[in-house]
Amino acid sequence: MKKFMQNLGKSMLIPIVAMPIAGILFRLSAEDLLNITLFQAAGVIFENMDALIAIGIAMGLAKTKDRGIPALTGYLAITILNKGLETMNPELDMSVFGGVLSGLIAAAVYNRFKDTKLPAMFSFFGGEKWPITLIILIMIPVAGLSALVWPYAQAGIDSFAQSLVGMGAFGIFLFGFLNRFLLPFGLHHVLNTYIYFGLGSYETADGEVVTGEITRFLNGDPTAGYFLGGFFIVMIFGVPAIALAITRAAHKKKKEKTKALMSSGGLTSVVAGLTEPIEFTFIFTSPLLYFIHAVYTGLAGATLYMLSIRHGFSWGGSAIDYALNLGIAENGIFIIPIGLAFGLLYYFTFYTLIVRRDIKVIGREEDVEFDQESDESEQDLKLGHSKFEYMAKKILENVGGKENVTDYENCMTRLRLVVKDAGLVDEDKIKQTGAHGVVKVDDQHVQVIIGPQANVVTEEFGKQVDK
Repeated sequence: MKKFMQNLGKSMLIPIVAMPIAGILFRLSAEDLLNITLFQAAGVIFENMDALIAIGIAMGLAKTKDRGIPALTGYLAITILNKGLETMNPELDMSVFGGVLSGLIAAAVYNRFKDTKLPAMFSFFGGEKWPITLIILIMIPVAGLSALVWPYAQAGIDSFAQSLVGMGAFGIFLFGFLNRFLLPFGLHHVLNTYIYFGLGSYETADGEVVTGEITRFLNGDPTAGYFLGGFFIVMIFGVPAIALAITRAAHKKKKEKTKALMSSGGLTSVVAGLTEPIEFTFIFTSPLLYFIHAVYTGLAGATLYMLSIRHGFSWGGSAIDYALNLGIAENGIFIIPIGLAFGLLYYFTFYTLIVRRDIKVIGREEDVEFDQESDESEQDLKLGHSKFEYMAKKILENVGGKENVTDYENCMTRLRLVVKDAGLVDEDKIKQTGAHGVVKVDDQHVQVIIGPQANVVTEEFGKQVDK
């Protein structure tokens, strides 16, 4: 299960790549800032996050090197799910959870049925193409079942949201906590909708009655903003602190790559008020860290409430929204020192847990996903030739050909293979290529001991597989 969750977390990195630039462009080009209408097209990324997540998970969990058909399978799965929900009940929206569910089903269907052989007259639909047909048949009843179950989840959250109002600081804590905690399940938007646009009422100077925390705050209601202010602390200080902790905790050889991703994700949170580029890097890898993040989000809102600090936003809790609405806030300037304190709390908590518990967040994930590490003595091994292309070609022939290879990678000294049938591997002939040994970890995992030149041989091996 731990390995599965880590692989699921890795799969989330695929759609995350598109989020930082999309979020920054979308926010900066908004009507209240640069007002560049064309650049608002970047916002479509966030309107289709469920589809991106489904595709990413299907690609990441598929047991194949060619991710094209798994990606299509994931897309078909989420498309049918959403259309089925719309047909049964237009008010239903499974959001992120729908994407996760669709991606998992798509990956499972692909891995189970990608080698299916059909009768000759239907052979065109067999093999890797068979999951494309199956996913359509499978997702229709899944959509029907979801349409029956999901309304109860949405109704329960909506009813709970209405009961938060009279709970004071504890109610605000619960809202902040559940706002983050429900994100992976796609139910956070139900909670947000009521708080943001349905909670309370206020009559403006023009006699217009408005409802919801956002609308009431922007129209000058002196009681609105308590449910919103905590998000400035999380988005401007908390999430960047998480990014810094993950960067500092990264292994040395992965630090630069981690720094690049974390920097862009942290900037997206500060400028655009979008936390997902950072959250999705650990949301499945470490539920513990995400639970703490949810607790701190609730605690931030409750702290501001107890200190009589009100602030709100029109779009999200970004630094831009903070500055634009500071004039109508109450004691809003104190969010900065409180935010710095929370930033330190976030940083030391995340860094300490990541390092002490060796949590495999980005930058600390294991390069090797197989069961046996390289031996130190292998560092001194040398090949007796430099015919890397020939060696790679012969290794591929003697592991059953590219049809038998589903995945490959290398560590410092070994070519590591995932094969369909390890029984097809000819150890003696592989050793004749100059390899120093062959390790059969199990029926699907094989390792060829080469020495420090393993990376070069792996590059040539990849070229042979892709021919």
